Amino acid sequence: MHSLFSHKVTLDKMKNILESVRVSAVTEEIELQNIIAQILSDNSIPFAKEYRLGPRNRIDFFIPDIGIGIEVKKGKPHYRQVYQQLCRYCNFDNLMGIILVVERNLTGIPAEINNKPCVVIGLNRLWGIAI
Repeated sequence: MHSLFSHKVTLDKMKNILESVRVSAVTEEIELQNIIAQILSDNSIPFAKEYRLGPRNRIDFFIPDIGIGIEVKKGKPHYRQVYQQLCRYCNFDNLMGIILVVERNLTGIPAEINNKPCVVIGLNRLWGIAI
């Protein structure tokens, strides 16, 4: 198993790639997912979409080579529901870190869940989406 530190470096690279993109306002979550799929492809990052971590636990994207998951939410999701979902995902051994991409910034998500790094990227804060 790789150390948390080596995945932290990789997680930072993924965060930088996702933060560098600018998008217009979107109407459906699938649009955000398609944009992220294109970003990953453009950067030659292999990924699985709608990856099944376990029963009733599908993360939007999983980068198997490094164990990083990406969960995408449109609008401003309910904190408790999203946090509980991230906690469930972080219980899986093959997930080494997670990035939450939300259209409207969601504060309060910890930087670590179950000893795994967690990064939140708020599109309206970083990318200038007009809501």
